[in-house]
Amino acid sequence: MHAPQRLARITGLLYLIMAICSGSAEILRTTIHEPHDAAATAHNVVANAGLVRIGVAADLVAVIFGMLTAMAAYVLLKHVNKNAARAVVIFTVAAAAMMGLNMVHQFGALLVATDPTYVNALGAGGSDALVQLLFELHRHGYLTAQIFFGLWLLPLGYLVYKSGMFPRVLGVLLMIGCFCYLVDLFAQFLAPDLAAALAPFVLTPPAVAEISMLLWLLIKGAKAPRHDTAIPATA
Repeated sequence: MHAPQRLARITGLLYLIMAICSGSAEILRTTIHEPHDAAATAHNVVANAGLVRIGVAADLVAVIFGMLTAMAAYVLLKHVNKNAARAVVIFTVAAAAMMGLNMVHQFGALLVATDPTYVNALGAGGSDALVQLLFELHRHGYLTAQIFFGLWLLPLGYLVYKSGMFPRVLGVLLMIGCFCYLVDLFAQFLAPDLAAALAPFVLTPPAVAEISMLLWLLIKGAKAPRHDTAIPATA
């Protein structure tokens, strides 16, 4: 198996691990967090403290493998355009930094819910409200990081489209996915009710794009790069 094929599959494997860890963490989080019931959220955290810790760890592993995925994509596609390949890494690292810091909110909710000090100081209602606030801060922090979840798809899609190593439609889908993520992000902050109505339309394209790219990397790999696709970029 030649180097691009092997590297493409390594990239796909890293991408898959990131997706599994991130998805698992999100499932655990939504199981525990009750958006409109602070007491229920705090009770769920106490009753499932181990799962909360696993969710935090899974998200942190996803952060690590997200950066590794971007680095592997850089090596695979830098011959097309180094500046665009660098942008993939930069946007991913920015998202990883935001996600890593954001996990402090979720772990803080665990500390507040399980440490009697907070109940004694704030009362049961105050403690529960603080747990809920920390989960909401985590949710909005995750949403803010979506800026970079979206932006990394734009240079990645461009590189995929120009490389000749993948079907061009994958590149187009990835670039469309970038703008869909951004539309959802700003709709969530500016018009939450509208965002809920738009969600099936704006979140489906990036999901299809990323899953398609992931499966192609794992199953098909990549064709040998065409030398005429390289675009000059500053070193």
